[in-house]
Amino acid sequence: MEWMTGEAFQDEMLGNYCWGCGADNPTGLHLKSYWDGEVAVARWIPGREFAAGPQYFLNGGIIATLLDCHGVCTAIANAYQREQRGVGTEPEIWYATASLAVEYLRPTPIDAAVHLNAQVVANEDRMT
Repeated sequence: MEWMTGEAFQDEMLGNYCWGCGADNPTGLHLKSYWDGEVAVARWIPGREFAAGPQYFLNGGIIATLLDCHGVCTAIANAYQREQRGVGTEPEIWYATASLAVEYLRPTPIDAAVHLNAQVVANEDRMT
């Protein structure tokens, strides 16, 4: 897949100062998520400062943050989509993670891009 262009969900969210994905946070990770059909995709390039201890593995907390941010931003973008309006338009829609459990199957190399995919499987009241 050729890498995505256009506005990332996070860049359209006004006042997004999240450390993982906020465009307004100058020291954050700056994760960017895009629609690719019905799937939200993101690619993030780690730096050595995000090492887990061994300099060649990505820190698990960074991985959890990327998953959290990509999931929340996918839910937010989907909510705007369901209302047939652009991300960040008034009234603003914000979601927060209620629960997150990550099972790490193997170390993540720090010298390669991290690719994330998310798809909304259910919408119930105020939960996506």
